[in-house]
Amino acid sequence: MLEISQCAQVAVPEASELAMRYYNSGNILWIVNQAWSLIVPLLFLLWGFTGKLSEFAQKVGQKWYFVIVSYLILYLTISQILELPLDYYAGYLRQHTYGLSTETLGHWFSNYGKSFLVGLVGAAAFVWIFYLVLKKSPRRWWFYGSLVSMGIVFITAMIQPIWIDPLFNKFGPMKDKQLEEQILALAAKAGIHGGRVFEVDKSQETKALNAYVIGFGSTKRIVLWDTTLSAMTPDQILFVVGHEMGHYVLNHMWWGMVYYSALSFVVFYLTYRSANFLMRRYQKRFGFKELSNIASLPLFLLLIGIFMLLATPLSNWFSRHLEHEADRFGLEITQNNQAAGEAFLVLQQGNLANPRPGPIYNFWRNTHPALGERVDFCNSYCPWKEQKPLEYGKYFQE
Repeated sequence: MLEISQCAQVAVPEASELAMRYYNSGNILWIVNQAWSLIVPLLFLLWGFTGKLSEFAQKVGQKWYFVIVSYLILYLTISQILELPLDYYAGYLRQHTYGLSTETLGHWFSNYGKSFLVGLVGAAAFVWIFYLVLKKSPRRWWFYGSLVSMGIVFITAMIQPIWIDPLFNKFGPMKDKQLEEQILALAAKAGIHGGRVFEVDKSQETKALNAYVIGFGSTKRIVLWDTTLSAMTPDQILFVVGHEMGHYVLNHMWWGMVYYSALSFVVFYLTYRSANFLMRRYQKRFGFKELSNIASLPLFLLLIGIFMLLATPLSNWFSRHLEHEADRFGLEITQNNQAAGEAFLVLQQGNLANPRPGPIYNFWRNTHPALGERVDFCNSYCPWKEQKPLEYGKYFQE
């Protein structure tokens, strides 16, 4: 207890009754979402509907690329219609029920439509590459397809902050210039020069709080929701920003790329072995005889979805590790344990979080350490008070 008292004494309150209802309903919703994401492509396969869509797309598109685009338009539109009730409940109705949303129905549908169009354009831009690889290299497509997926992830991360995100929200410089100066000074201490901090107008949609780092190279930036800025004190915000700077300095974006690249090779190889086996066995029912036929798309989505779901616990553990180290970085650069711990309490209240979920939740769902554990860490970690070396002190500049 002596070590805790030397750092901070932030008590973690129990989750409110409303927060626990939100937590429990969220667990059920997660299970339903996972199941539904697999059921939709499975239905296309078992009913042989994907083969019929492919035949229709060949009549409409005629040329190879346009056949793929025609199929994508049909498949994604039908899938979106099937998923609309669940998306409406999860994204609009549930958020309003628990008092987390300020969004109008018209605005929600507008963003929903934009999201569909962005997904469709992205599919039209990239899916044909996979099918070209399938066509040219039936035995090694899983390897080359993994390389393609790595390139797509990198390109998407580069363009998302400047081309995609502004379609949904208004991004701009921080309104509080004094706080911005403090953030830039903290960035200079972290060795980040010429960094960009953006304030995004999320209060028109939500009461929830968030901050994140996104982009690579020249598009890299820290984004703060205006809801977060209005709910936290300057010291609390500096810790949050210090945490995000930790992601920058510790190259977490690149480590994430390495992890998901390795994972894609494993998933694509397992998909390659499974898809060939299933196609040979059920080709009459599925309605296609070659994986290079665009009709195979639901089969790929189904298998990749299954293998990614099985990899979720490992991915969550990896993400929690990076987030914990970013917390450590944020504490070391600000050295304000009280503000850090209190920032997590603000997040708990603003996002209706359960601060201490069970091990099953952590295993399957938690990409961040539980808020209670993060507050405990803030209460106990302060090596600078005992003149001990800092884990990430080598990155700091005077």
